[in-house]
Amino acid sequence: MDDRLMILVSDDDAGAEQVEELTRHLREELLQLDVDDVTSVPADDVPAGARVVDPATVGSLLVTLGTSVGALDQVVTVVRRWLGRCRDTRPSLRLRLDEDELEISKATDDQVALAFDLFVRRHAAAAAPP
Repeated sequence: MDDRLMILVSDDDAGAEQVEELTRHLREELLQLDVDDVTSVPADDVPAGARVVDPATVGSLLVTLGTSVGALDQVVTVVRRWLGRCRDTRPSLRLRLDEDELEISKATDDQVALAFDLFVRRHAAAAAPP
């Protein structure tokens, strides 16, 4: 299992500055966890021809989970709580770990909880020793 989780925050109704602020708050919360690092994805990693200020780029975080067994669960819990507090704007999220990708957009709180739980369980099973 890869130990890097990509989190993409986007909001079609928000400007790049708002997405950047939302992402910055999420990053600050994630840095409080037992993870190795949480970094913004550099703008130079943007594909050729893309807009210079792309909200998807502004809202990209790379979380290096490290060796903590519960790190993914902790990260997903923080992301879920953070998303629940985004009542004025409801950003869309995309989480990518290994080849698995979870996209959350316009979902109820119960749907978000179930989707995150299934995502964590898939990766907990993949990381378990044979």
